[in-house]
Amino acid sequence: MEAKTVSRTQIIMSTYINITLEQEQRRLIEDGFNIFKDIEKSISSFDENSKIYILNNNLHVELDNYTYEALVLSKRFYKDTDGYFDVTIGSITKDLYRFGLEQRVPTKTQLLKANINLSKLYIDKKRANITKGMKIDLGGMGKGYAVDKVAEYLKRNNVKKGIISASGDIRCLSTCTMNVQNPFVLKEALVSFKTLKDDLGISTSGNYNRYVDSKENNHLINPKIKKSQTKFVSITLIGKIGSADLDAYTTAASVMPKEKAYEFLDSLDVAYIVLQSDKKLFISKNINKFTKELVLNYAIKK
Repeated sequence: MEAKTVSRTQIIMSTYINITLEQEQRRLIEDGFNIFKDIEKSISSFDENSKIYILNNNLHVELDNYTYEALVLSKRFYKDTDGYFDVTIGSITKDLYRFGLEQRVPTKTQLLKANINLSKLYIDKKRANITKGMKIDLGGMGKGYAVDKVAEYLKRNNVKKGIISASGDIRCLSTCTMNVQNPFVLKEALVSFKTLKDDLGISTSGNYNRYVDSKENNHLINPKIKKSQTKFVSITLIGKIGSADLDAYTTAASVMPKEKAYEFLDSLDVAYIVLQSDKKLFISKNINKFTKELVLNYAIKK
């Protein structure tokens, strides 16, 4: 007989955060939410008291542990992805498009002049500095990072079964059943599956939820050409690596040229489910390494 579970949801980090644990460990759910809140207070670009907000406005800030670790990770992800994951994209997402605020569509000239330069982000354990015109946006890995921190806390408290979900970033501490959203029919699943191993992360990035006026102006912006990507509708990664890694890699792959994206994804120890803008669906050959009982619900099979 399976143990009963308790599931709770709160809005944190501008999204729905859900934690599901076995009933006897339900007291830890609130602790998990508090970790999400603490991380949001550190890395949010909207909260005027957060470290990242202060950095963006003062060009320097004294770091706490969460912000330091997130910024260090962001530099590793930049290297891993050949510069396609770049947190200095904030000069476009925050200053120009202003996603999450009074959104607008910038001109091509404004985009080309945006100050994107990770080499000008200086960090040590106590302090971070950026140059004038730069803005840091950790949205491409922040939720995955928070999921990792909550998962670490739960595992330290002997939690063996549970699910942590932060919008498109999910961690299954034991095996679980997952549905990947169909971007074209939002109440339907694109693909359904059961995870094959404990402690797997699932991360999805898509251009269909966050944009200004049209999907041509979505939040997934190629930092090299300073333009929103339109080749992929959604990318889902499944793997044992950290949720911050999965979050960053889905973000980066989403803005790469198509051939480079698949080359990059095939180099990782992850499975992927990719829906292109031409409505073609691609599932990696190693999907059975991480999942079982895969069900394709997608109506357009080209």
